[in-house]
Amino acid sequence: MKTKLLSPGEVGKAADIIRSGGLVGIPTETVYGLGANGLDPTAVRSIFQAKGRPQDNPLILHIPDPSWLERYCEDIPEAVWLLAKRFWPGPLTMILKCKRHTPDKQSVSHTGPWVIPEVVTAGLDTVGMRCPAHDICRAIIEAAGVPIAAPSGNTSGRPSPTSVTDMLEDMDGKIDAVVDGGVCQVGVESTILDLTCTPPRLLRPGGISLEELRDMLGEVELDPAILRPMGEGEQPRAPGMKYRHYAPKAPVIVVKGSPARSAAYILEHLSPTYWDGVICFDEFAGWYPGHPVECLGGTLDQWEQARRLFHALRAMDEAGVKRIWAQSPDTAGMGLAVVNRLDKAAGFHIIEV
Repeated sequence: MKTKLLSPGEVGKAADIIRSGGLVGIPTETVYGLGANGLDPTAVRSIFQAKGRPQDNPLILHIPDPSWLERYCEDIPEAVWLLAKRFWPGPLTMILKCKRHTPDKQSVSHTGPWVIPEVVTAGLDTVGMRCPAHDICRAIIEAAGVPIAAPSGNTSGRPSPTSVTDMLEDMDGKIDAVVDGGVCQVGVESTILDLTCTPPRLLRPGGISLEELRDMLGEVELDPAILRPMGEGEQPRAPGMKYRHYAPKAPVIVVKGSPARSAAYILEHLSPTYWDGVICFDEFAGWYPGHPVECLGGTLDQWEQARRLFHALRAMDEAGVKRIWAQSPDTAGMGLAVVNRLDKAAGFHIIEV
């Protein structure tokens, strides 16, 4: 298969591919997604095949505006509309109850009835819904006339793509096309909030912080799987919860503590050869001569840290290092999303200093 690179003006071509059951790399404000018609079970299965993604890992459906929610979801809490008014379009995914249906009603038509295939939900009675804040992405969804199922467009387990170059690195020759929408502005995947339980539960941190959600909703629980591995037999309720994610080829060691102390610990434990690479805050970039270094941004600039994280992990692959040391921010604000991605990239190999 030859993967076409489409320009931002070729929305119609991308939508045609989606409608015909093909796969398209689509830009969002978070990361690039691997998109297919979310109502077409065969097309959705192709996503899993292209990524090498486990079948029990549910997908998110992307819609162009909140009015589409009532087509696919039921028992929608009032809080959903308040959250949508404040945070959509934006990096927030809401877990809601799927509409009930019988198998004989399944259809891939965008004129209805609208039925979410089980391959999207991994057999759950819930589905993640998101309205992305990228104009090109929403235009493709509107032109296609169907919700687009779109996990991150990387080979399963690898760092997520935040540019067309990243997307093609993993998916060239495996999918029909990629739309060039520039570099992603958020840099990590969307926040996932489960609104089928009381209180609502944060399943994955992202571009909307836990503090913002609590400011609006009051109590919001933090799912334990955000900061620890899922146990044997636990079923993920959202993408990114169960499996090793965001990982480069070399093993990652995350060092937590004050920036100065974590930087010093890394310096003390580096291999004296080119074997080790370092991902660190800008202030410590000069501490590690002779080693590949990727900067995350300043110690206080959490948004820049999020934007640079996946690029830094991929750059370590290009450098050919055998081990990666990474400084970790604290978990306040956007830092929670960066910490979550780093911990999972490291397989929770963490050192506290």
